[in-house]
Amino acid sequence: MAKQIEIKHMTMEHFYDSMALSQFAFQYERSADELEKSKEQFELEPAVRYAAYVDNKFAAQAAILELQTYIGGETFEMGGLAGVATWPEYRRQGLVAQIINQALLEMKSKGQLISFLHPFSFGFYRKFGWETYTEHKTYMIKSEQLPARTAYEGRIERFDGDYSIISVIYHAYASKYNGSLVRTELWWKYRIGKRKPGQIGLYYDKAGDAIGYVIYEVKNSRLSVHELIYLNEEARGALWSFISQHDSMINELTITVPSDDQLPFLLSDPRIKQEIIPYFMARVVDAEKFIDRYSFTASNANEQIPIRLIDEQATWNDGCYLLQIDTAGKGVFTRLDENAAIENALKMDIGSFTTMLLGYLRPTELAQFARIEGDTELIKRLQDRIPERTTYLPDFF
Repeated sequence: MAKQIEIKHMTMEHFYDSMALSQFAFQYERSADELEKSKEQFELEPAVRYAAYVDNKFAAQAAILELQTYIGGETFEMGGLAGVATWPEYRRQGLVAQIINQALLEMKSKGQLISFLHPFSFGFYRKFGWETYTEHKTYMIKSEQLPARTAYEGRIERFDGDYSIISVIYHAYASKYNGSLVRTELWWKYRIGKRKPGQIGLYYDKAGDAIGYVIYEVKNSRLSVHELIYLNEEARGALWSFISQHDSMINELTITVPSDDQLPFLLSDPRIKQEIIPYFMARVVDAEKFIDRYSFTASNANEQIPIRLIDEQATWNDGCYLLQIDTAGKGVFTRLDENAAIENALKMDIGSFTTMLLGYLRPTELAQFARIEGDTELIKRLQDRIPERTTYLPDFF
C-alpha cells in the first residue's frame, strides 16, 4: 500500500515535534528555559517552516528563513534553507526533495531571488542546483606571532550596550562583499549574541566616530575572535594592537576572515597556520528577475551574449536566453523561443551561473572545469562585464 505523504507549513503547534527532531538530528539538548527562548525565536523570526508527514506522522522538516543579502552593494531578497532533518526511518524516501521543490516555488512567488544554505553534503545539494559560493580562511596564530602593537590616535572602549552602534559599522563593512547578510534587529538578538559570546571592543577615531569593533572571548589560554569588523586601515591596525595586548594571557589565537585577507603579509613572522574551508552554497531562484536587479560592469559598448541555462529543479529557469548588457551595466535576460536557432550560446547549469555572478569563480575558471561551455572569446567578453568582488559570510544558519 502506498504511503501517504503530505508537505505542510509548520505553525507553533508543530514546535515541540520540530525541536525533538532538531535535537536528535543535530545532536544537542535544550533545557526547559532554552526551549522557551527557542519558542520565542520560532514565533518571531520571519520564516516559512515545512514539515513532511508520512501516514500522518512527523517525518522530516526544513525552514526557509526570510533574509536579505548584499550583492554588488545592493540588497537582494534571499531564502535561507536551514534546519533540514529527517527521522532515520524516513530517510532516502525523497521527503527532503519534495520540501525543496515546494520551497523553490514559494521562494519564487515571494520574490526571493537567491537562496543560501550550509550543506551537510555539497554533493547532495548540487543535485538541487546549489553551488559553493564562499569559503572561510581561518588563522591560528601563536601568541609570539601576533601583530606588533602600534600607537593609534583614537581609543578603544569595552562595549556592552545594544547592538545598534556596531550594527551600523557591520553593514558598512558587509556591503563591500557579495553574499553577506543584511542583519536585522532580530538577527542580532537571537543569532549574534548566542553564537558569538564574549567581550566587545569598539574603536573610535580621534573625531569620536565608531569605525571598528571586535567580538572575542578568552578561554583555556586561547583567544577566539568571533568577528573583526573595520572600516579603514586605521581601525584595522588599532583593533589588532588591542588584540595583541592579550598576549600574556594566551598561547594562541584563532580567527576566521574573508578569503582575500592578507594579514600574514603584515606579520614579522608570516608562517602562521592557515586553513581555507568551503562554507556556504547558493543558487539563483529566479534567473530573469535576478539579472534585472544585478549590476554589471559599465563599458563603452553594449553586449549581447546567448546563454543556454540548465536548471532541472527550478524548471522556470531552464531554457535559452539572450543576456543584453547596456553601457551602464544594466542587464536584461530575455527568454528565447525554443525553436530559434541559437548559435554559439554559452552553456552552463544554474549552480555555475550563480557562483559566477556572485564572483566566487570567474567565467574563465569555470570554463577550465567544463562548467561553462562555449566560445572562448564570448566567455572572456562575459567575464569583462562581471564585477570582481569577494564573497564572504560571517554568519551561520
